[in-house]
Amino acid sequence: MRIFDPHIHMVSRTTDDYERMALAGIQLVLEPAFWLGQPRTTVGTFIDYWSMIIEWERQRAANFGVGHVCTIAVNPKEANSEALAAEALEAMPDFLDREGVVGVGEIGFDDITPQEEKIMAVQVEMALERDLPIMVHTPHRDKGKGTERSIALLRDMDVSPDQVIIDHNTEESIGAAKDFGCWCGHTIYPDTKLSQERFANILDEYGTERMIANSSADWGPSDPLAVPKTAKVLLRRGYDLDTVQRIVWDNPVDFFGQSGKLEPLEAPIPAA
Repeated sequence: MRIFDPHIHMVSRTTDDYERMALAGIQLVLEPAFWLGQPRTTVGTFIDYWSMIIEWERQRAANFGVGHVCTIAVNPKEANSEALAAEALEAMPDFLDREGVVGVGEIGFDDITPQEEKIMAVQVEMALERDLPIMVHTPHRDKGKGTERSIALLRDMDVSPDQVIIDHNTEESIGAAKDFGCWCGHTIYPDTKLSQERFANILDEYGTERMIANSSADWGPSDPLAVPKTAKVLLRRGYDLDTVQRIVWDNPVDFFGQSGKLEPLEAPIPAA
C-alpha cells in the first residue's frame, strides 16, 4: 500500500521519524506552513522557515526515500500581528513559485477575528492567481463557526470547492465541509482532534469521496505513523484495500496534483 501523509510538520520531528515512516510505507509527505510555538518578531523568521521546509526538509526526507512537498502561508495564529503579517505577505509570492510548493496553507481562522479574515482573503487571492490548491485550517475553538466563516469567504470570492481542502475536520465541522463540496482532511491526533475510530465513524456516515487522513504530527503529543495505523484500523473495520488506498494515497494525490507540481510521485532513491 502506498501512503501519503498530506499534513505533517516534519520541521518539529527527528530524523528517526523519517526512518520509521519509510519503513511503515509512507512514500510522500506534505508539510504546511504553521505557527512555531511562540510569536515571531521579524519577517526574516518567515523567510528562513519557508526556505527550510522547501529545501532542508525535502533533502532530509529524500535521505530515507520519502518524497517531500509543502504549502506556504501566514498561519491564522500569526495573522493578528498586523504589521508583521503584512510584511510576510509581501515576501510570500516568491516562495509560492518555488519547486515543491504545491499550495497555499494553512490559512483560515484561529480566534476568528476580522484581521484573520483579511489575511486569509489576501492569500486566497494569491492561490487563485496561481491556480494553486488551498488548505484551510479549522480552529481549535468554535470549530463549527470558523468552518462556516471560511466557507462564506470562499464562496464570496468565487473559489471552486475543487480547489479547497478544509482540514482538521471533526464531527462538529464535517457536515458543513461536505455540503460545500470541497475535499475534507481529518487529523488523527491523540488529544485534540480525532481518534482512528472516530474517523472511521465519520467515513461510515459520510462516505469516502474526497476524504483524506493525516497526522498533523508536530512537537505536541502526536504520531507520525498515524496514517498507516489508520489504514489498518479501516481494514479491520471492513473497508476493502482499494478504498483504503484511495483515502491514504489517491485522494490527496488527486487534490494536490492540481498544482501541477506534485513531485516526486515515486519515492526518491535514498542517499548512500
